[in-house]
Amino acid sequence: MLEIFFSPKSIAVVGASSKPKTVGNGLVRSLLKGGVFSAATNKPFKGKVFAINPFLKKVLSLKCYPSILDVKSTIDLVVIAVQSKLVPKIMEECIKKRVRGVVIVAAGFSELGVEGKKLEEEVLRLAKKGKIRVLGPNCLGIMRPSSRLNATFGPCMALEGNVAFFSQSGALIDSLIDWSIDKQYGFSALVSLGNQADLEVSDFLEWAAKDKKTKSIALYIEGIKNGQRFLKAAKKVSKKKPIVALKAGRSNMGMQAVSSHTGSLAGNYEVYQAAFRKAGVHAADTWEDLLNAAKTLAWSKRTKKGVVIITNGGGAGVLCADHCESLGIPLVPLKESTVKALDRSKKMHPAYSRRNPLDLVGDALHDRYEVALSTVLKQSDVGGVIVIQTLQTMTEGIENAKAIIAARKRFGKPITVCIMGGKFSHPAVSLLLKEQVPVFDSPSSCARAMRFLVDND
Repeated sequence: MLEIFFSPKSIAVVGASSKPKTVGNGLVRSLLKGGVFSAATNKPFKGKVFAINPFLKKVLSLKCYPSILDVKSTIDLVVIAVQSKLVPKIMEECIKKRVRGVVIVAAGFSELGVEGKKLEEEVLRLAKKGKIRVLGPNCLGIMRPSSRLNATFGPCMALEGNVAFFSQSGALIDSLIDWSIDKQYGFSALVSLGNQADLEVSDFLEWAAKDKKTKSIALYIEGIKNGQRFLKAAKKVSKKKPIVALKAGRSNMGMQAVSSHTGSLAGNYEVYQAAFRKAGVHAADTWEDLLNAAKTLAWSKRTKKGVVIITNGGGAGVLCADHCESLGIPLVPLKESTVKALDRSKKMHPAYSRRNPLDLVGDALHDRYEVALSTVLKQSDVGGVIVIQTLQTMTEGIENAKAIIAARKRFGKPITVCIMGGKFSHPAVSLLLKEQVPVFDSPSSCARAMRFLVDND
């Protein structure tokens, strides 16, 4: 039912503009070139694109039509970027054209109050009359990297990956795309939900459950209109694919801001927390938490057992242990047999810690990491490992990364990695990300990511 939004063969932009730095121009550029900003990820949409504006003859390289009714070809998806008061007329044309899907990026609906809500209800009435599904209004649009679809006015095309991100904020998606390219973070889909006049987050959860490219789902939520439907959908979907949600509007001021942003009722945060637990949804505390958890869950198995920290920096290991304890991550003591095996390897420094955290000492080369990983992961009550690397003169970043990748493939247990560094650590980080090993730049982020992999229920 929603494939028309993710894999359309033809798209019309109503409100297309030849004026740079406008929404109508940005939408056309995104479809024709993949994005407004230059990026290696940008690829043109493979299907047909039609520009609609009665006052223009041409937009970029496209002939401009006065109306979608003047386009002879079939139009699968219509993106509307005109003043809100004009949207009902466009919807009537969509009915006549037998359009199946509409994205309304225009604002000025229920988020503005009573009059805007009436206008939104009229648009919805027309959509139901024409059996048209609507995304929005008041949204950024939709992006599907694998289909070369960038029906947004965001900066550029996101990297292709396996996290589906559904958000009630379009602006957050804009910034997320820029950040994600720098961090090599990919998406199966990005959807700006807007006011959810028709299609709701529950609809997209059900779509993601069946989507082969999606391995985990991230949600930015301000308010849910149909709570019972969300609970039912999330409970069903979370059994197939992990869902992580960040709920905004927790404070009194935040709740007031939500109502004017997307016209949603924020609701009591404790109620949402209880609902998330009931539905099997992981609750994120911060923006970073949301993204790190979604990536980690997409790339890793979960475990019911405890964790061992392996580090070449004692201080970093202690910090990570503190974080693990505060997050409820059980740290497993090293068994006597494990310590003896480490000693027999002849690879350990005489001053190595012989406990959890397992401090390999600063001069550790990759062979010490290899022995530590293989020995610790053999211990039956160890469910996963947090690996920390601080940058020393002798540190072998690339070789350490290869050792981590090999150990994860061999044992199949979850591993999160903290590489504390910058410029000189980039090659190792890139290698780990390429092999879908969750890697972070601080002990706290690494521990918080592992938290989502340890099943304490």
